[in-house]
Amino acid sequence: TDPSSDEYAEAWEVYTTVQNLTPYQRDTALYWADDATLTATPPGHSLAIATQVLREENATLDQAAEVYARVGMVLADAFIACWDAKFHYNRIRPITYIQRYIDPAWNATAITDPVYTPPFPEYPSGHSTEAGAAATILSAIFGDDYAFTDRSQERLGFAPRTYASFWDAAREAAESRLYGGIHYRSANEQGLEQGVCIAGYVEQLQFKSSP
Repeated sequence: TDPSSDEYAEAWEVYTTVQNLTPYQRDTALYWADDATLTATPPGHSLAIATQVLREENATLDQAAEVYARVGMVLADAFIACWDAKFHYNRIRPITYIQRYIDPAWNATAITDPVYTPPFPEYPSGHSTEAGAAATILSAIFGDDYAFTDRSQERLGFAPRTYASFWDAAREAAESRLYGGIHYRSANEQGLEQGVCIAGYVEQLQFKSSP
């Protein structure tokens, strides 16, 4: 509650960011929302990116199998680790903190609809953790500077988005949660870091080649 505290400063950043969203920032919040009732969810979005790249590369069955195996495993591990951390730290969500200590009438959803705050602890960001994990694996396979165009959200009315790298997309996915009023910046940045750590274990797995 202390205005000079780091917690207050982070909440204030969320508050002022959402209040002053640019059209691009609002579109970004919606683009990466990956609502479970409308989309294949955040891990589904990452798998859709992998699928698009595999098609672009005309990957063989063996190559595709390894990509799906590594990405699938890292996404599963990312969410297990993320949810373990969420209920360990049990951090209050920005909307709750802001309504309690900054502006009782504040409602991010009224600005970012249909992006809404989910009913579980804030830290770390699940979107950021899985995006960082997937980006690390895909970068290890296809390269750190692999440019691609994501068309997975076209069916929802979004224009395709082109990224200079998988990490370019992952950082945008993390930022989207700040724009949506869902997470503090630290949860996004440290979620990305957590994803990298988890992916390190999956990168080390040795797969057998087919006969």
